[in-house]
Order: sequence, then C-alpha cells, then structure tokens
Amino acid sequence: MKKQIEKINQLLINHFGIPERQKKLPNPIDIIIGTILSQNTNDKNSYKAFLNLKNHIKSWDDVLTLKTSQLEKLIKVAGLAKQKSQAIKNFLSNLQKKNGKLSLNYLKRKNDDEVLGELSSHKGIGVKTASCVLLFAFDRNVCPVDTHVHRILNRVGLVKTSSPEKTFNEIKSHLPEGVAHSFHTNLLRLGREFCTPTHPKCYECPVENICNYSDKNFDVKKNVKQNNFFLLDSIK
Repeated sequence: MKKQIEKINQLLINHFGIPERQKKLPNPIDIIIGTILSQNTNDKNSYKAFLNLKNHIKSWDDVLTLKTSQLEKLIKVAGLAKQKSQAIKNFLSNLQKKNGKLSLNYLKRKNDDEVLGELSSHKGIGVKTASCVLLFAFDRNVCPVDTHVHRILNRVGLVKTSSPEKTFNEIKSHLPEGVAHSFHTNLLRLGREFCTPTHPKCYECPVENICNYSDKNFDVKKNVKQNNFFLLDSIK
C-alpha cells in the first residue's frame, strides 16, 4: 500500500503541485472549531463564520460566557447554527472542566494514537476532527479522511472500506514519511474537480490510468469553475 500511496501522491503533485501551507502552525483549538463549522457546508462559508466568531472575542474563554443565541448568530452563515453552537460550547466547557484551562498544547507531547483517543473522548469530536488537529496544528504525518478522500481511495482501489473512519485506520500506518499534507489536500482537490460523487470527470482525471473504478465516466461535459479555497490551511 505504501508504494501505491507514493504513486498516487506523485500523480497528484504532477497535476496540482505541492499545496502551500501556513509557516506558523495554528492553535489546535482553532482547528477543532473550524472543523466543527465546516460540517455540511463549503469552506468559504465556514471560514466566514470562523472569522465572525474570532473577531467578536478576545479568546476562546469568551465563548463560554456568550449566550447561545449570540453564538448562533455569529456562526449562522455556516448553517446548522444551533447544532454547531452546542458542539462548540460543549467542547470548550468540557475542556475547561477537564484541564482547568482552554489549551490543547499538552497534547503535543503525546503520540498520534494518544491524541486521537484524548480528543475523541470529547462528545462531538470524532476521528476526522482529531486527525485534522494532528495534521494541521501539530504537523504530524496523518491524513484526515472525509467523504471525498474515502470515496476516491475506494474508487482507485487502494482500500475496500465502508466508512471514512475505516479508511483512515486502513491507511494511517502506511503513509510514506512527509506526504500527509499534500496527499490529503490534493485528494480534496481531486474530489472537488474530477472524482465527484456523481458524473466524475474520468476523461481528464490525473489518476485515471491507475484507477480501478468500475463505473468510469467518459462523457465530456462543460468545465465548471471550481472552488479551491481550503478552510484549515487558511486558519492562522
């Protein structure tokens, strides 16, 4: 599997290039809040919600004193404001009770599995969100798996799994050193531009030659402008 990942990663780099990322690693709490806001919406709307919230507070401690209605209003643009505001408040409140302060910096001393277990112990924080912290905030060689990544890796034939979490567990020990960020980000690009849920553009896909997908689409359609803004790489 390691060699297959290397091959896919190189083909993606040949097409998309090496994705840029922030020189300074973001606060892990920022990544968690950003990931919660990104659920069931696009990156641009979730980023607007994230900035609305950050610009309204001095620190994450302030969120604990915000009325739920205030928080919902600030993040409304990201959709599902009631559910997301509850998830954010629950996480911050639990972290405060557990550690006496709103900081995840102590996790930097723990290994990947320990971080995944610790973060997943918080209600509403799953493996995908925890793995985003590892990659984007701690610069670990961990590839988060969302629906795009899960779909693509199954279509290509790298895995045969039934859920994103199972795909994550299948590939996490096989990633070549240092490829996680480019592999993850370029797979997202591939999922947005070519390997879409329906009517994938197999006729111009950069990995079509090594893809085992049985229902390939070679019906050429007019190109649609793509959204190449990525939330977690924009959080500073």
